[in-house]
Parts: sequence; C-alpha cells; structure tokens
Amino acid sequence: MSILVVGSVAFDSVETPFGKAEEVLGGSATYFSTSASYFTQVSLVAVVGEDFPEEHVDNLKKRGIDTEGLKKVPGKTFRWKGRYGYDLNQAHTLETNLNVFSAFDPVIPERYRDLPYVFLANIDPELQWKVLDQVRKPRLIACDTMNFWIEGKPDALRKLLKRVEVFVINEAEAREFAGESSLVKAARKIMEDGPRILIIKRGEYGALMFSEKSVFSAPAYPLENIFDPTGAGDSFAGGVMGYLANTGDLREDNIRRAIIFGSVMASFNVEAFSLSKLSSLSFDEIRARYSEFKRLTNFEDI
Repeated sequence: MSILVVGSVAFDSVETPFGKAEEVLGGSATYFSTSASYFTQVSLVAVVGEDFPEEHVDNLKKRGIDTEGLKKVPGKTFRWKGRYGYDLNQAHTLETNLNVFSAFDPVIPERYRDLPYVFLANIDPELQWKVLDQVRKPRLIACDTMNFWIEGKPDALRKLLKRVEVFVINEAEAREFAGESSLVKAARKIMEDGPRILIIKRGEYGALMFSEKSVFSAPAYPLENIFDPTGAGDSFAGGVMGYLANTGDLREDNIRRAIIFGSVMASFNVEAFSLSKLSSLSFDEIRARYSEFKRLTNFEDI
C-alpha cells in the first residue's frame, strides 16, 4: 500500500573526517522517499525553488516516487551546511537557508488524501497538523521531529501526538522533550501524550521501540566505513514505514521486523554521501543485510 510523506527536499553541503560534498541532494522527505521506495509506492509533498534541477526530479521518478506533490516555486531551494567530527552521532550546523521552505504551506493533492499510510517528516508541528486535516482516515500515521520544534513549539507537538500512532525521535530529543535522563522514563512520559509506539533512534547504538506492553532493542549494523550520517534517521523511518506498508501487518512482531529493515536502510545510507548508495541498491542486497542483522542478534537460550 502507498505512503504519503510530507517534508523537506534540500541541497546539503556536508563535511566529515572522511571527505566532503557540496550542494548535494538532501532533505528529510528525499531520504525517506528513496528508502521507502524499495518496499512500496511513495507520494511526496514538498517544495523546491527554481534552481532545482529536473534531473533530480527524474531520479525520484525512476525510483517509482510520485512527485505530483513536489512543487517548484520562484526562489531558491532550502540549503543546509553542516560538519561532523569523529562523533558521527552529532551534526554541527554551520549554515541554514530555508529559502522557499520558509513559506512552505503543504497542500495535499486530492488523489493523495486517501493513502493509507502517512509519514510527517521533520517540519513545523503546526504544518504537520494541517496535513492531517487534509487526509481521510489513514490506517497509520507516523511522525518525526527535532530539537528546534521541541524547544520552540512543545505544546503544538504534544497536541499533534494525540493524532499519531508512531512517533520517531532521537535519543537526545527524547530526553529533552520528556525532561528525563532515563530513556525508559522519557519514553513512558512521551507515550502519555498519545502515540502507542515510540521509536527512539540511537545512531551507532541502534534503536529502541517502546509499546504499551514491551521494549524492543535493535542494534546498529557494525560498519567498517561510515562516510556521512546525514539522512540516516530519515532513511531508517523510510525502511520502517515502507516495510509496514508493504506487508499491511501492524502487529508488534511485524513492527519489530520493520525496525530491522529500517536499520538496514540507514546502514546503507551512511556508507556514502547524499543518496549515492541509498539510491542504487538492489533488493537482494537489502535482504542479505537483513539476514546479517538476524545472525548478529541470534543467540541460544541456556
């Protein structure tokens, strides 16, 4: 089944200890869509400027991504510049130019409004709410956020969470949002706001999933070479939602499998700058790494 994703499409300039890339394709919705497209149809809603090359649109279409909702307007495309040190879990923002994204007012095309799976990528929670007012009875709503919105619009975010089933957030953001140092306490406090599933991204340490009944811990894949962690969280979310939409199974054991597929997609993403690796995979490669994850975590009972 198809997924609607609403988020950013951007140009990134990134420097890591292992190299740098200038003005490469990025944005939360771009990484999410590319990752999810290996599992299901994706419909993208975002805004770009007049400087956005048609080549990038064509490449999204080649991945089967529906770009009717990708609007090109006068002005420049959103740009982000950042640097990572050897602690690749922490991005240091050097420059942010929202450009046309500053006036982003998502309008969902009519034929997208009945899509059963909705992912609200990292944008203003008030805009995320506006998206939900335009869709009709989706089967599953998931969203992401960031510290900027946690600090600037916490009440709007809490209001949004009452309409969300799956909330994706990173470790530092979870602690900040809940005001708790313990991740377990933070998770329980966040879930009181509404989501029945909370997924906490932990970078090189994997991910945690909290539900009403249990906690699930997924490892990160042990990679020898990590070039660029930009977009890893969005690629992770794309793998999770893509697999759930593909299977149509929202039982907890299947959500656990989806989290492993999300970890698989994130592991491929960080192996190259921008979408160089993520956009050129085969499903056989994805399946093989999923099997490696299974072997990585398998052990016998005593």
